[in-house]
Amino acid sequence: MSVEERLNDVLSRIRNAEGGANRASGSVSLVAVSKTFDAEVIRPVIDAGQRIFGENRVQEAQGKWPALRAAGTSDIELHLIGPLQSNKAADAVALFDVIETIDREKIARAVAAEIVRQDKPVRLYVQVNTGLEPQKAGIAPDETIAFVALCRETIGIPIEGLMCIPPADENPGTHFALLAKLAARCGLTKLSMGMSGDFEVAVQFGATSVRVGSAIFGTR
Repeated sequence: MSVEERLNDVLSRIRNAEGGANRASGSVSLVAVSKTFDAEVIRPVIDAGQRIFGENRVQEAQGKWPALRAAGTSDIELHLIGPLQSNKAADAVALFDVIETIDREKIARAVAAEIVRQDKPVRLYVQVNTGLEPQKAGIAPDETIAFVALCRETIGIPIEGLMCIPPADENPGTHFALLAKLAARCGLTKLSMGMSGDFEVAVQFGATSVRVGSAIFGTR
């Protein structure tokens, strides 16, 4: 299949999953994960109508997205879905519309300062390490509610939702259910969860956005 056909297949599967979960059509948005792919591979997906993309690394995104946007696709919504270092906060706020990986106070404060300095609204999610995996970023589940409160009430940034990446060898539904429970307790309505192998399960558990890369772009 072409990249356009794969995109349409993923969108169809999302809509079918919405219907199977008795959710409104269009309630789940697709974040096309374009990390490691260059502009020539991404452009046909843009031409096919996709407007929301996810990148893992600030520097890599800086190398391709300003030119893609300048080529007439200024309505792109770009998500940072990889770990953020505090020394990249200025670049991240300048480039991204959504940062999904706020996971510690230092990052939250750095991003908050840059939002004020640049006078640029950026939507923010807290990443939760639902599997407590030492190699993964994200705040521990039992610290999430207090951390969201810290971000909102003390640091003053408007956390919009939660994000997670379940362990590869465990049932993702357990982790999606935990994230949904935490979001409800925080009064959050946005859930970024589900990737190429499990996004339909994520829709069943309330995902409002799914992050799909290889099912659209192919293997890296």
